[in-house]
Amino acid sequence: MSIDNLRRFFHLTSGKWTGSFHQFDGNGNLLQKINTRLSASSYGEDELISLIQTLYIEQPQSSISISGLKEEVEWAEYKIKETNMFTVDKYQEIGFFPKERAFSLRYRTAGMLETVLRQGVLGEDDTGEESPKNIKLPSRRPSLVCENCLYSQEKDRRARAFHIMDPRGFVDMLIIFFEDRGDGPLIHPSLVDMDGQDRILPFLGKWEGHSVTKRSGVYGSTMAEADTVSLLEMDDKNKLIQDVTSKGGGRDVRTNVHWTGMITSNSVEFEGAYQLTLLPGGMYMGYPSDIAKSVAESKSFHLEFCWLEAPGKRQRLLRTYDAEGLAVSSTYFSEVRV
Repeated sequence: MSIDNLRRFFHLTSGKWTGSFHQFDGNGNLLQKINTRLSASSYGEDELISLIQTLYIEQPQSSISISGLKEEVEWAEYKIKETNMFTVDKYQEIGFFPKERAFSLRYRTAGMLETVLRQGVLGEDDTGEESPKNIKLPSRRPSLVCENCLYSQEKDRRARAFHIMDPRGFVDMLIIFFEDRGDGPLIHPSLVDMDGQDRILPFLGKWEGHSVTKRSGVYGSTMAEADTVSLLEMDDKNKLIQDVTSKGGGRDVRTNVHWTGMITSNSVEFEGAYQLTLLPGGMYMGYPSDIAKSVAESKSFHLEFCWLEAPGKRQRLLRTYDAEGLAVSSTYFSEVRV
């Protein structure tokens, strides 16, 4: 990443964020919701500039309380490792889209997410057990932890989606941080379902848009753009048919992808061994049914996050990995329903 883009990335992420942490299983069921705050700022100059972030996690009320006294909200503090010129390429493998206001990056562990769950659910009652009751913690040795972040096109708001894959290559859990930026007292935003509407319905139909793909440094640091058309239909037996066409490049290259799948509750499984978990708030997260199988067959795989912030208008971020687990590219999509 260039120093100019690093400054832009720090400017985009800096500030005070009031948010909510949502933990889902692979079927889209909400497991935990925890209020959070995040403070981010930069220091240093030129190549020595760094981003420091502190996450504050609202703790539950203590199991021991004094009658008649209202407990004050307690916040646990967690220092996130600094981001700088060295870490962005070597460890985080950031794919950054300054104009579109989106980014993808990876984590080596799920330590931050485990801390949020322990402090936000157990609080002072945490005894340090590796597998405490009534709480699902991420694997201590995940095969992959990926963050895809999309910024609102209407508000000073963002959604950060985390795929956590277990050591076997299956989805362990899905996490969403939903955050508003501002200095004043803000209400913690929450993900909610549209009244009486199946989560799949907003995504059905024909979508047209544009994509930007940025390949990582290991793969040449190149960029490509394309026009895209996506059609998703569902019959009365819950069978889904998806056709995706992209056209771009100096040679007028056209790519067509055809998938069929079935939807059960809030989970879509395509025959191409790819799954979507439908989430509240007009979101879904996509991932391979079995990453280990893709790796064994020396195939690349991708993780996707989609946010339909307003009816008929959506953003998608897709992160592609090679069989060695290195980031190949990040692709940003902006689409409208026609």
